[in-house]
Amino acid sequence: MIKPSPNPPSTMFMVAPDIDTESLLANACESLASAKVMLTEFAAVLNGPNRSIVLGIAQIVMLGELAVNRALDNIDPQQ
Repeated sequence: MIKPSPNPPSTMFMVAPDIDTESLLANACESLASAKVMLTEFAAVLNGPNRSIVLGIAQIVMLGELAVNRALDNIDPQQ
């Protein structure tokens, strides 16, 4: 069967190429902070090994957030 139109672009989401590094890192930091809160809230309703797994994932996300915050500090050190 022949399609009447060409394939849509394969990129559903993309980051605008002209966005500066500081803005990208700030957005990543906010996303990681939100993910950490969601994981912590989810862990609160779990028990046993599943709770430990989710809390472990939350800790990894927190470490990523700390790394992004450090990168932001390196770009624009607070005086």
